[in-house]
Amino acid sequence: MATIPQKQLFGWREIQELGDLERLRLVLDHLPDESLMQELERSRSRGRDDYPIRAVWNSVLAGIVFQHQSVEHLRRELSRNGQLRQLCGFDLHKGLDAVPPSWAYIRFFKLLMRHADLVDEMFDSLVEQLREVLPLFGRILAMDGKAIETAARQRKGLREMPGDGRRDVDANVGKKTYRGKREDGTVWEKVVKWFGYKLHLIVDAVYELPVAFEMTRASASEIPQGRSLVKKLQTAHKELVDHCEALTADKGLDDTKLITQLWDDCGVKPVIDIRNMWKDGEETKVVSGRRNVVYDYKGAVYCHCPMTGDRREMAYGGFEADRKTLKYRCPAQQYGLDCKGCKRCPVRGAVRIKLSEDRRVFTPLARSSYRWKTLYKKRTSVERVNSRLDVSFGFEQHFIRGLKKMRLRMGLALIVMLAMALGRAKEKRLDRLRSLTQVA
Repeated sequence: MATIPQKQLFGWREIQELGDLERLRLVLDHLPDESLMQELERSRSRGRDDYPIRAVWNSVLAGIVFQHQSVEHLRRELSRNGQLRQLCGFDLHKGLDAVPPSWAYIRFFKLLMRHADLVDEMFDSLVEQLREVLPLFGRILAMDGKAIETAARQRKGLREMPGDGRRDVDANVGKKTYRGKREDGTVWEKVVKWFGYKLHLIVDAVYELPVAFEMTRASASEIPQGRSLVKKLQTAHKELVDHCEALTADKGLDDTKLITQLWDDCGVKPVIDIRNMWKDGEETKVVSGRRNVVYDYKGAVYCHCPMTGDRREMAYGGFEADRKTLKYRCPAQQYGLDCKGCKRCPVRGAVRIKLSEDRRVFTPLARSSYRWKTLYKKRTSVERVNSRLDVSFGFEQHFIRGLKKMRLRMGLALIVMLAMALGRAKEKRLDRLRSLTQVA
C-alpha cells in the first residue's frame, strides 16, 4: 500500500464504517507498490508536490475499483466524496483544491508508462503470493486471445503521421474467422473484424485469476504469442509451472510447436482443441507398423477385424511417460464384444502408439479420454475473465489510445484483480474471490 502519514482533526472511521470503500481498502492493503512509489518520488525529486504521488496513485486505483470510465468521472467522485479523498491520502484541509486537475493525471500516466516494468513486477509478485495462499493455484491453466478495440477511429492514409492524442497510430485491424457445420451438414463461416489491439492471457482455471499476459496489435497471431507467453511464464514463475498439470486452449492455439513446448520443456499436458488439417478428405491414417490399426485427426484410435473388416474404437489404456507412448486396448477384450477375427488379430490385447507418430494428434493426455474432455471444459474460465475485463474493468467502453497506454491500463486492471483476490484469500472469503463489486 502507498502509505501516507498525515495529521487529521478526525477520521471517517470514527463517524461510520468504510462501507463500499472497503473494496478499495482491500486493494491498498495488499498491493506491493512501495518500490514503484519510491521510484516515482525519486523521479519527481525536488519538484512541486501540490498533488502527492501516493495520493494520486491511490486515486487511480480507486478509479479502477469503482469502475470510473474516465479521469473526469474519477475527479467528479473525488470532488463530492471526502471520505474517498481521505482514504486515497489527499489533504482534507485543502477541500476541493486537493483534487488533482486533468493535466496532473495526464502527466502521472506518462510517468507510469516510463516505469511499466515496475507494474509488471507487482503483477508477478501478486501471482507468487497467491500461489502460496491458494493450494490449487496454477494447477490447471487456460489461455486465449481477446480483441480490444481502441477508442480512436480508423483513418486510412494517416499511418505514418505522428499521433496527436486523438489518432491511434499503433492500432491496426484484426480478424478472426469462426467456422462450423450445421445439423443438415452445410458449413457456416463468420468473420469478426476490429480496429485496435489483442490481449494474450493465461489464467488459473480453478480460481479464474490471471497469471501472465501480453498486449499486441490486433493483427498479431495468437500462436507465436502463445509460445512466447508460455516461455515468459516459465521464466517468471518456474515453481508454478512445475506444479501445473495441464494447459487448455481452443483450436485457435492448435500448433505442433506449442504442444511440444508445453510437454517437452515444461512438463505440462496440452489440452488444446484440434483443427482438421488433413487434405483430400482423408478420414483415417494407419498407425506405423500396424496394418489394421488406424486413427482420425481427433486422436480416436480404431482397429479393423481381420475377418469381417468391422471397425471398432479401441479403449484408452493410459499414458506411459517413460516410453512416451499412449496405450490402447482391444475393444473385444475390454468390453466383452464378439470379434470373429480375435485369434488372427495382430493387436494381441493392446497397442502402444508413440507421441512422435503425430505430435498434434497424440498428446500425453489422449484426446479421446474422459479426463481430456473434463479439463477442456475449464477453458471457459479464461472467457469469464475476459468478460470481467469488459464489464467490470471497463475495457468494453473506454477512452484509451496507444499500445503503451493500453498495456499499462490492462496491467493496472489485472493487478487490482489480483490484489483484491489476495486480500479476500487472506481474509478467508474465497466465495467472493473474483468479485470486484461485492464488499469484503
